[in-house]
Amino acid sequence: MIWTRHIARVGKLVPSGRVLSRSRTLATVTDDPLDQKVEMTNWEKGHHINYKKMSEKLSIVRSRLNRPLTFAEKILYSHLDDPHGQDIERGKSYLKLRPDRVACQDATAQMAILQFMSANMPSVATPTTVHCDHLIEAQIGGEKDLTRAKDINKEVYDFLSTSCAKYNIGFWRPGSGIIHQIVLENYAFPGGLMIGTDSHTPNAGGLGMCAIGVGGADAVDVMANLPWEVKAPKIIGVRLTGEMHGWTAPKDIILKVAGILTVKGGTGAIIEYHGPGVNSLSATGMGTICNMGAEIGATTSLFPFNDRMYDYLAATKRKAIGDFSRKYAAELKEDKGAEYDDLIELNLSELEPHINGPFTPDLATPISQFKDAVAANKWPEELKVGLIGSCTNSSYEDMSRAASIARDALNHGIKAKSMFTVTPGSEQIRATIARDGQLETLEEFGGMVLANACGPCIGQWDRKDVKKGEANSILSSYNRNFTGRNDANPATHSFVTSPDLVVALTLAGTLNFNPLTDTLEDKDGNDFKLSPPTGDGLPANGYDPGQDTYQAPPEDRGAISVAVSPDSDRLQILSGFKAWDGKDAMDVPILIKTKGKTTTDHISMAGPWLKYRGHLDNISNNMLIGAVNAANGEANKVKNFMTGQIDAVPATARDYKKKGIQWVVIGDWNYGEGSSREHAALEPRHLGALAIITRSFARIHETNLKKQGLLPLTFADPEDYEKINPDDKVDLMCTELAVGKPMTLRVHPKDGKAWEAKLNHTFNESQISWFKDGSALNTMARHAS
Repeated sequence: MIWTRHIARVGKLVPSGRVLSRSRTLATVTDDPLDQKVEMTNWEKGHHINYKKMSEKLSIVRSRLNRPLTFAEKILYSHLDDPHGQDIERGKSYLKLRPDRVACQDATAQMAILQFMSANMPSVATPTTVHCDHLIEAQIGGEKDLTRAKDINKEVYDFLSTSCAKYNIGFWRPGSGIIHQIVLENYAFPGGLMIGTDSHTPNAGGLGMCAIGVGGADAVDVMANLPWEVKAPKIIGVRLTGEMHGWTAPKDIILKVAGILTVKGGTGAIIEYHGPGVNSLSATGMGTICNMGAEIGATTSLFPFNDRMYDYLAATKRKAIGDFSRKYAAELKEDKGAEYDDLIELNLSELEPHINGPFTPDLATPISQFKDAVAANKWPEELKVGLIGSCTNSSYEDMSRAASIARDALNHGIKAKSMFTVTPGSEQIRATIARDGQLETLEEFGGMVLANACGPCIGQWDRKDVKKGEANSILSSYNRNFTGRNDANPATHSFVTSPDLVVALTLAGTLNFNPLTDTLEDKDGNDFKLSPPTGDGLPANGYDPGQDTYQAPPEDRGAISVAVSPDSDRLQILSGFKAWDGKDAMDVPILIKTKGKTTTDHISMAGPWLKYRGHLDNISNNMLIGAVNAANGEANKVKNFMTGQIDAVPATARDYKKKGIQWVVIGDWNYGEGSSREHAALEPRHLGALAIITRSFARIHETNLKKQGLLPLTFADPEDYEKINPDDKVDLMCTELAVGKPMTLRVHPKDGKAWEAKLNHTFNESQISWFKDGSALNTMARHAS
């Protein structure tokens, strides 16, 4: 056994206001070394890392709790808006926090900025950046794909460029790289708190930052100087011992953990890695692990500050931050004796390379068992495409290790048998591996180099080699592999692994290859075994920044105008949603009862729909078109209860809205897992939804629904999901909405006696006002007036 799991019960913490003496063993660092002015980033002036203030807040909380703290708790509590009065209980309290930064990718930034504009503020109150990475479709190669994207998306890029300049936001142009890689290279710092409008924001945990994926409405709150609210997460510890070797890579740690916890096992929790095994990992390897923690529902993941992080900060020209972090180092790790709600122990010396999938990122199979799993499950054996890169695995170390395998193959006179693509995570990575030769090796091996963008990882892939519906297998170093995620083909079996195994299996052209034990034939027909991959964690000659792709806000922003054409089909100025009428909702139809996995991809697909992310009415035409209807087992086919006709989900919702009829959705387990896109909440609200009622929710989506004035509710008895039929009507007792109290759902079957179900919720007082006002933005506007 290479892992064990323990449960550590953490009881209710000391209530707010109760002051206890502080333990000497838990004393914070002295204030004197923290009296420095160290900029958060080289790209901005006047935004300093305030370890002194963090230390002071942490001291206040320590005096109240009088117990050892985990590293995650230290970061959260050192960013409390009110450390004296904040109630603190893991899994129950709602923490009000003051993040250090906000980061937005271009697809979500459009709606976030459109919402921020309605606040009528001259500038963002918190340092913010926007990164153009989601709207570039992979087709024929990096430069040509980028040129085409700039032309197709000119209106959106111009809007983002001018609005960022207007509101004092840093803007990373198309081609600069993927948001999470840019953040790691330029903005992440140990002990910081950041929110980002993308679910893989936790990538910055590789530098000891508590970086959390949120919806755009949460980002708007922080941009507008409001505290950010999140339920106090539980803390799951992962203690690493031993050291990886051979074909095992950092990716295998999170692939293993995903198999242990499953896609919902981390929900409501922060995954905190610690132990002696941590020090053998590179900072970018730690980032990979934190990045994919989103696939297990975790609030975020993070590692304690160590010398590997210091080295990465120095290599990315942030040595001053590294030096400052060393002065605060006592608080950049867990306290001795800190307790976790759950503890997993993993011996890296015994960890085997893994391949996860298909169709879900938590189906974990060790490479030694994978061949048998392929045969047993009748997965397509031929490997059609191997893809490396993405925000998860595009570091210098990843590319160096991949290139070492490719060079070994080339030296034996063979190349990739499968189609092979390479996605550099940033312009800096692309330029550096071009200078140092890895890129040339990967191209000689058969690789097509794509733009520095998300590309196939998020469905931005104009794939031509298979027809839709044709069963096939692909293997990537990405993070997410839900059905249809990469290429919109539901028959594509998408597997996730390390870049190392992607290259090895691409070379063999089949899933039935284990590079640890199997041999290949060289150009002369002789058998040979691939050498284990090797690669440097950091470039010996430093990073090459490549082309300048950053736009800083100008000093004089007063004359800048942000124009949105009323005739645009890409951008639309928002108008507020209607407030609640104060009444219970009676005789409400069920628009759709979804069956099985309903991710944000099912609710609001990406791919070709990304271009409408700034136009709420247009993008609402994709609402729930990927969800499976429990009534007929099909997607995007629901019955209109008024006409009896079968139509698309959005069309039926629009008909109800036109007639003034609100509706509800009934959903299964972990509804809304996946990307943090708030459009999956905005669209139902726009088309007339009242409530989404499920067995359980993914964290980010539940919050997004609340922000838009919807009611995310869960069955007190999950079996009630089975009892409801799609053609039932329901009464929802909205007047019962109160903190900590269930609501009543009265169900009226088409044929049969009415029955009642209890519904739970996680609303607090301030969130209830969002529902009453019609949205969080409406509440903000009400308080501002």
